[in-house]
Amino acid sequence: METNGNPFLKLENELRPFFPLMGKAADTILDSGISSYPVFICAQQEIAIGVTLLSSPDSWIINATTLEELVTKQIVTQENIPNFRSVYKDPATFLCIFVVLDTGSNFIFVPRPA
Repeated sequence: METNGNPFLKLENELRPFFPLMGKAADTILDSGISSYPVFICAQQEIAIGVTLLSSPDSWIINATTLEELVTKQIVTQENIPNFRSVYKDPATFLCIFVVLDTGSNFIFVPRPA
C-alpha cells in the first residue's frame, strides 16, 4: 500500500501484523467488563500508561489501556468524554489506536482483521 508520506498510513502498515494480538486484548478488556472503550497506545518510546503488549527497540511499543485510564492520566479530559464516546467506533469492528509520534499524537481507528 502506498503511504504517500502519511505517517498514519505507514503506521497502519507497520502495525498490521500485530492487529490479531491487539484484537485479542480488546476482546479481553470487553469480555472481562474492564471497559467498553479499549484503546491501544502505539509509540516509539516507553509510555507509562496501560499494559505493554509489545516492546521492540527497533519497532513500535504497543500498550493496551482504556478510556477510563486515559481520563485518570488526563490524556482525555472529563469534559471531552462525551465527544470521545461519540466518535469511538465499535470495538468489535475497529481498533482504537492512540498514536504518539515526535510530530504529535492522534487517535485513529483501523478495521480489525476478519
